[in-house]
Amino acid sequence: MKIAVLSSHTSSLFWFRMDMMKDFIKQGHSVIAVGSELEAEWRSKFEENGIQYKQLFVERNGINPFKDLRTYRELKKFMKEEKPDKVFAYQAKTVVHGCLAAKANNIKEVYPLIAGLGSIFRGTGIKNKIIKTVMKVEYRLACNASKKVFFQNNDDMNEFINNGLVQKEKVVIINGSGVNLKKFQPEPLPVTPTFLFIGRLIKDKGVVEYLKACKRIKVNYPEVRCILVGPFDSNPSSIQPDELQPYIDNDVIEYVGEKTDVRPYLKQCTTYILPSYHEGTPKTVLEAMATGRSIITSDAPGCRETVTDGYNGFLIPVKDVNSLVDKMEILINDQEKNQIIAKNSLKLAKEKYDVKLINSNIMKTMGIL
Repeated sequence: MKIAVLSSHTSSLFWFRMDMMKDFIKQGHSVIAVGSELEAEWRSKFEENGIQYKQLFVERNGINPFKDLRTYRELKKFMKEEKPDKVFAYQAKTVVHGCLAAKANNIKEVYPLIAGLGSIFRGTGIKNKIIKTVMKVEYRLACNASKKVFFQNNDDMNEFINNGLVQKEKVVIINGSGVNLKKFQPEPLPVTPTFLFIGRLIKDKGVVEYLKACKRIKVNYPEVRCILVGPFDSNPSSIQPDELQPYIDNDVIEYVGEKTDVRPYLKQCTTYILPSYHEGTPKTVLEAMATGRSIITSDAPGCRETVTDGYNGFLIPVKDVNSLVDKMEILINDQEKNQIIAKNSLKLAKEKYDVKLINSNIMKTMGIL
């Protein structure tokens, strides 16, 4: 069979969905990956893995209806020309327009993944309310055009069911994207307490809270290292370089920019921190768990699924810098406790988040295993 995998972000396809696409191919199927970034830049990278790549126009963060219409038309044309047997789509715009474009071409085997509801969906204010209303209509139409709908956490699933956006019998829960346990392996913890944040530098990821907490920690524990990995972003809530620079200049954080391979930085840390406001299931947390690191993350949709409080890390209230600092201090001052928690993280990664288990669930649901 021919399987199309759609995303509005090509690098996400390549780094987060490669294991899944390779498993599709191992079952004897062909895969076409569809993303927004240049074919000249990405085609050869996908082809090296036996995957065809097509570029799609999509404005990830915009709300221009004419640009969205262009995305729909391009996807509709793609479906007509390629005639995929099955479609897997994730990220808001490719879910909505991909599902509708498939329906317009009488493709019934459509499987969207709702991998976390963004800031617009959970936000407040008149503008947010209007956009959220439109998004609900779009999601309802997309789910109606789908055979099954994947969710990564119960909060998002219940939000959709309670708002009548998806029929309960269509829902399938999966434990995130999973983590490749061959690629991310346990590493010994360094002697110096070291904290790490990996992610786009947008406020919804909790990067501001991380920076504020690190600033306070460095006052009393100047030997502690605080590392920041990730790119600036086009998202409206992205922090700007001039906002980050004082933290760099004052040796609060070590900013290393965006990295395609985060393993060297996971190796350097003793604790991984993600104070995000909402997620699907954060892949960076799973990768940190697989390397045997304690976790501090938010008691928020998607994040809370990854941590049993006190077992493999700590859950903190959203936007609560004081609580974050408290938990960081506990792990700084009790290295033996951190060692135990880190081992529990690795155990949980193996038992629950192995990418092989996740992909098997996806393939069984899609009828390709």
